[in-house]
Amino acid sequence: MKPDLLLVGNATPRMLEAMTGAFTLHRLKEIGDLEAFLTEKGEAIVAVATNGHDGLKPEIMARLPNLKIISCFGVGYDAIDANAAAARGVMVTHTPDVLNADVANTAIMLMLAVSRRVVVDDAYVRAGRWPKEGAAPLRQSIEGKRVGILGLGRIGETIARKLAAFDCEIVYHTRNRKPDTPYRYYGNLVDMAKDVDFLVVITPGGAATRHLVNRAVIDALGPEGTLVNVGRGSVVDEAELVAALKDGRLGAAGLDVFEDEPRVPEALFAMENVVLLPHVGSATVETRRAMGDLTVENLLRFFADGKAVTPVPECKGLQA
Repeated sequence: MKPDLLLVGNATPRMLEAMTGAFTLHRLKEIGDLEAFLTEKGEAIVAVATNGHDGLKPEIMARLPNLKIISCFGVGYDAIDANAAAARGVMVTHTPDVLNADVANTAIMLMLAVSRRVVVDDAYVRAGRWPKEGAAPLRQSIEGKRVGILGLGRIGETIARKLAAFDCEIVYHTRNRKPDTPYRYYGNLVDMAKDVDFLVVITPGGAATRHLVNRAVIDALGPEGTLVNVGRGSVVDEAELVAALKDGRLGAAGLDVFEDEPRVPEALFAMENVVLLPHVGSATVETRRAMGDLTVENLLRFFADGKAVTPVPECKGLQA
């Protein structure tokens, strides 16, 4: 008999084909009475496939006594209580590395789009204003600018490496200094924000980083600074961000993530110094295919030999 897998959220046709071939698949969104399902099938579920946004609610995980693995589509997994899972001996996996390049590309795309006002100038042309009003105003370059990276993990390092093509000076802030990096370290985030032209947020979400970018950091970045967030919306105090943009205390922002997705503060919609994306940092055909393949591979490998390909740090000690 095939093991029972609960799918939270959506999956690509390619993933669904692989999952249905190896598991008895139960799709959460198709379950009418969740309480009845958990009562009847909760003990049978040994695996969960989910994503970084939906995660797995603690009250559902508590009703799956024989759960062995949670495979997350995405590098971020703050919507899963990995510590609680590890304490139960439940493996949690995610999909790092395969999305580094495209998320880094998105960060740089936002830097360019904001500094060159791409959206504004596109609208200027489409509205027929160019022949009537002449050339658009001059914009700012990212060439040679100082960029502060909040979170110098795999993706942060990829962003830094790619920005070398623009002769940018890279500095960074993390909880702990990284001894093998050539970039200048700031132990204080406010101090770094004071010294940079762009602050790029690519740190994980969760309680430890909630509102790490607060009013003090935003004010330090200042009216000439630009905030780019391709990490998690919860890392930035969104109310303070909106207020700073309204007041002119912050120069500009490029945002791919928000605190209450998919809801975005309407105050941002009319701002010409803001570029908004619907959490598409890794949303290319190539990267999403690779993420889906790794999500499935973690499940298959675990049930084949007890070892996941990419366990989250909290669960590495569970490897057989």
